[in-house]
Amino acid sequence: VQLQASGGGLVQARGSLRLSCLASGRALRSYAVAWFRQAPGQEREFVSAVSRDGGFKIYADSVKGRFTINQDNAENTVYLEMNSLKIEDTATYHCAARTTALPGRSGYNYWGQGTQVTVSS
Repeated sequence: VQLQASGGGLVQARGSLRLSCLASGRALRSYAVAWFRQAPGQEREFVSAVSRDGGFKIYADSVKGRFTINQDNAENTVYLEMNSLKIEDTATYHCAARTTALPGRSGYNYWGQGTQVTVSS
């Protein structure tokens, strides 16, 4: 499967963005899908993940209540809705997939290129 992330940009604090992770090559419902982010000089950080069937979702504590992950099998896309953005959300966001039913915070085999999210004050 190939993954392509998009939707990043420049947004003011407390604003919103929606990131998209489009899959090609195989149906995304065959994979658990996650979003990670990496800020300059920092380690990659888990953000959120969704199960193959879209029914089970997990979030990092830092984004819980602000971000929502959704899977659209018809579009073969996983979305990350980001609300109430903070300056510390600034990072390059990557989507990733693994061939397990349930999501997790590591163990992803397929990665897309990143999309930059910059939150300004």
